[in-house]
Amino acid sequence: MEAVIEVHDLVKEYTIAKKGSGLRGALKGLLFPEKKTVRGVDGISFSIAPGEIVGYIGPNGAGKSTTIKMLTGILHPTSGSIKVCGISPQADRKSVVRKLGVVFGQRTQLYWDLRLGESFELLRRIYQVDKTSFEENMSILSDVLKLEEFIHTPVRQLSLGQRMRGDIAAAMLHSPSVLFLDEPTIGLDADAKHAIRHFIKEINRKRGVTVILTTHDLDDVEQLCTRLVVVNHGKVVEDGPMASLIRKLAPHRLLVVELQQPFDDLEHPAAEIIKQDGLKVWYQFEKSRISAAQLISELSQKLPIQDLSVKEPDIEDAIREVYKMT
Repeated sequence: MEAVIEVHDLVKEYTIAKKGSGLRGALKGLLFPEKKTVRGVDGISFSIAPGEIVGYIGPNGAGKSTTIKMLTGILHPTSGSIKVCGISPQADRKSVVRKLGVVFGQRTQLYWDLRLGESFELLRRIYQVDKTSFEENMSILSDVLKLEEFIHTPVRQLSLGQRMRGDIAAAMLHSPSVLFLDEPTIGLDADAKHAIRHFIKEINRKRGVTVILTTHDLDDVEQLCTRLVVVNHGKVVEDGPMASLIRKLAPHRLLVVELQQPFDDLEHPAAEIIKQDGLKVWYQFEKSRISAAQLISELSQKLPIQDLSVKEPDIEDAIREVYKMT
């Protein structure tokens, strides 16, 4: 099957000026600037097949957003080649953007002074979507994302979760074949996250939309992705099935238990106590060895538990720890 995205030896370099300390350093930098070249992306190659949901993950500064901006034609690479749907985003960006939907979690393509529905209508005209296709898409998007509850509300008055659902709908109005999602659930509550994840699964299953997801939320990755591409220091360090890479990157989970009263025998054979603060106890356990539900059940049988919570590892910290020497 022909790849929908092909990236070969992609490089993006930036020239930055070194700044000296103090007044002398500032004057020297102004009059005789010393510059150096930094590689934000350093020889990345990968291909993505139609219909895949791929997690593109890594620490801050790893080169994720820079890569996405080059794939969507916002930035030009220093060297290397990109093909999206068989087209170079840099050589023919207008053709490429008609095939793409893009959502940046901390930015919006909606119009703050318009009602949400008016923003959609304006985007319909920009993308030149015919009325019939627009109405069909709006019907599907409204049903899955529950837009009717706030479609007549000005964008500036929307909650973060409502605005994010509106942004995702806006990205899908022109029926793109590829959807780029950069932190789509950042700062959202559980209900909003569930709605967005459900929508991503639905458009992938029903329409075969290829999804490239960048996120620090391990739940997003585990619930949506079948494959992970992991980048660090501008290079691809892992590329493979999601399940095996998650086990490698983040094998441990944390169970935080709050007791009703002090208790002496806190040990469990499948979990390690890594911290204790008063009546709070932190257990670290391997998901492959024991499930959270089983650990909770067994601890509940002997401990006077008042409250508990399971904490997922931060994927950025996990990647940094695994690849700190690369």
